[in-house]
Amino acid sequence: KGFQPFPLPINPKKKIIKKIKPPPPQKKEKMSSTMVCFSLLFCFLVFLSASNASETRTSYSPPESESESESYSPALTQYMPPAKPTSDIYQYLNGQNAARAAVGLAPLAWDNKLAAYAQWWANQRRYDCALEHSHGPYGENIFWGSDSSFSPAFAVQSWAVEGRWYDYYSNSCTYGQDCGHYTQIVWKNTRRVGCARVVCNDGLGVFVTCNYDPAGNYIGQRPY
Repeated sequence: KGFQPFPLPINPKKKIIKKIKPPPPQKKEKMSSTMVCFSLLFCFLVFLSASNASETRTSYSPPESESESESYSPALTQYMPPAKPTSDIYQYLNGQNAARAAVGLAPLAWDNKLAAYAQWWANQRRYDCALEHSHGPYGENIFWGSDSSFSPAFAVQSWAVEGRWYDYYSNSCTYGQDCGHYTQIVWKNTRRVGCARVVCNDGLGVFVTCNYDPAGNYIGQRPY
């Protein structure tokens, strides 16, 4: 398990431009006025069709990664509709909101944009299952399990149980113990969460990640 409170921006995806040899010149032929009008009308219809296609792309979530070099684009998720609760969503929310309720905090709401970001990062880790942070713009908890039987609820419980190592009065963890995952869960100003889980290739286990907005774990501040 690892936790890092101050993420860094993600580098944008590099674009490769391939030079194409221009086609050989062709003989110009005169066009009748009827053909000119037809050509202009056809171009206009193509333009309208292209414009409509570009407007609908913002409703799609990021595609699953095929390689670790794929970039995340927030623009692809900003218009996503609210998620319909699933078994996994309940598993992510129930344990974390129980921990928040125990200290008198409002529950976290599931956020599709955060879930899409979490899924993007989980897809990057599918190939190695490395316990690494995304260094993105959100708070983040990550979990690795040695086989595919580890559920979202188990990952959440492994973070929430760290509450026994947190001392509110000294605002610190018990010496030699980690409680940063717990303090992110119960950070008072955090309102939204989105999570994802992948089974890694070649039997490497499972990788689970949750992202939080606004982020928590600011040095010198108590979570609640």
